[in-house]
Amino acid sequence: MSGSADQARRLALVGLSRIVDPGHRGVHQAVQDHGAFEVWEALRRGAVCEPVSPELRAGASLRAEGYDPAADLARLSRFGARLVCPGDVEWPAARLFWPQKPRLEAPPLALYVHGAHRLDEVVERSVAVVGARAATAYGAYVAGDLSTALSDRGVAVISGGAYGIDAAAHRGALASTRTPTIAVLACGVDVAYPRGHDRLLRQIASTGLVVSELPPGSSPTRGRFLVRNRLIAALSLGTVVVEAALRSGSLATLERARLLSRHPMVVPGPVTSAMSAGCHAQLRHDPPAVCVTRVEEILDTVGAIGDDAAAALRGPVGVRDGLSDTVRLVLDAVPVRTGIGEASIARAAGVSSLVVQQVLPPLHVHGLVERTQDGWRLTALGAGRPVPKQHQDAGQAPGPAA
Repeated sequence: MSGSADQARRLALVGLSRIVDPGHRGVHQAVQDHGAFEVWEALRRGAVCEPVSPELRAGASLRAEGYDPAADLARLSRFGARLVCPGDVEWPAARLFWPQKPRLEAPPLALYVHGAHRLDEVVERSVAVVGARAATAYGAYVAGDLSTALSDRGVAVISGGAYGIDAAAHRGALASTRTPTIAVLACGVDVAYPRGHDRLLRQIASTGLVVSELPPGSSPTRGRFLVRNRLIAALSLGTVVVEAALRSGSLATLERARLLSRHPMVVPGPVTSAMSAGCHAQLRHDPPAVCVTRVEEILDTVGAIGDDAAAALRGPVGVRDGLSDTVRLVLDAVPVRTGIGEASIARAAGVSSLVVQQVLPPLHVHGLVERTQDGWRLTALGAGRPVPKQHQDAGQAPGPAA
């Protein structure tokens, strides 16, 4: 494609993003069939452009009156942002292509990006962390903690720049400083929304990326938030919802992750919390979301096979762990308070006196039993009671000799 033809295509994509809201399947299909420039020329004149509906053509031509896409590109350049289109080196093609599906909006035609990093490189290893705007202290803490840990491990955190969980996720990632974070907006990249996040969004753009499908100056609407959610899900390997009520918009992001064959994950909360009811419902969904409580479980879900596998959680190792059945029988037969003889221990354990004579010395060496004037009894360690720190090292299970 010549330079002039490519520039005409880019201007056409800017024009289409101005006169048609993102995610429209008919417009996306028309661009695939006829080309961006041809569709732009048709829609701005109100001409027939299959499969775009007559209603959308009429609205698009009204929006196009007196509009020059070059003005948007100039405004974008003054702001320090850029247009990223299919075919550009940083266009994440593998993430932003999917066939038309019911209930799923079309892929983006182009993206507006603010920040120095390459979009395709940042999203290569990324996870979306989203949730309730009215987050609890629990939710904000968990979102921030998980996001810091993800960023520390080289995973970019993607969220929507909103109040609540989104903000906690971005701030957690920024606290790490190792990996860029991405804010995906439902407005222009030069529009601070919510207004209270003006400073946060500037910080994200200076160290990470701010991304939108909408041209500069565009305001957010309810519909744009819902369509934006599928872009958050698409750019990431998986989506983690930290807190969500039963009708939370973040559950729409999770559903789009399913439709896009990304990994849906949720963090459980208190069963008494309405802000976690949506997360708990997703655990009963068909198919269910994956329950995650720590960064290792997220990486185990989305990471490379083997490299990011999470080790199984285990409780504290006790002094009786690893003992053979025979040794356990003898140890269980030794009283706590009063010492008894070896014959009495053998009788209570149901083993021979010879076995007791073989087992007691190693148990004594490891501090589990002690000899008294009346015979043998358990130590505090053997009985499972707290012991002074200087004696804790003696609480190892007897070795093979036992």
